[in-house]
Amino acid sequence: MKLKNSTVLITGGSSGIGLELSKVLSQKGNKVIICGKSNEKLVAAKKMLPQLITYQCDLSDSQECYDFAQKIRTNHSDLNILINNAAIVNKIDFINDEKAIELAENEYQTNLIAPIRLIKLLYSTIRSNESSAIINITTGLIYAPRFIYPFYNSSKSALHSFTQTLRIRLKYENTKVIEVMFPAVDTPWHKGTPPKIAIGTDKAVSEMINGIEKGKSEIKVGGAKILYLISRIAPSFALKKVNEIQ
Repeated sequence: MKLKNSTVLITGGSSGIGLELSKVLSQKGNKVIICGKSNEKLVAAKKMLPQLITYQCDLSDSQECYDFAQKIRTNHSDLNILINNAAIVNKIDFINDEKAIELAENEYQTNLIAPIRLIKLLYSTIRSNESSAIINITTGLIYAPRFIYPFYNSSKSALHSFTQTLRIRLKYENTKVIEVMFPAVDTPWHKGTPPKIAIGTDKAVSEMINGIEKGKSEIKVGGAKILYLISRIAPSFALKKVNEIQ
């Protein structure tokens, strides 16, 4: 699959991996549409990459998500690739944090329900165009979760499971279903304190695109591949090591 001359929607495209994806895919001759919650970040992204088409949307809000999808269907009927990249994380002590349930609801809405909702709302548009694909971004932590991210791990694990079932459902249709599992990546997601093992966004995106263009349906980037292998051989060891990361 060649990522050229396509119309691509990237959620969470105004920073981190999403912004790097926007830059690289724009350079490949694609029409790139991004959405984000922060208008300030969207303006900055547009200033950096004037060719971007931007929409402000809080994906955790169901009505905003529906309205956004309607705008995409109306204004960009040529959409053929959806990249569900947007995600949030709450680093908390689940037992002692009084806002744990509120944080959980917001995180699951953003990380899990929003991608499912966008796929449902945009699939008819996506499938009507050539070289169509749905690309869901998850994490190596689906194999060995970190206890400090109680909701992020499980929301991404659920998205992983959903992606597998969607791929089976669409097996005989033309739309490809791809999952990209990232390791720790040095992005604003870590709020200035990325783990020592974090890789750069350029390396992460390069490996992702290379895997897609080779036709892979599951792409384990960098350390995510190592974590997968260790978890298959020694799951308890993998879980221990992941939770020792500084």
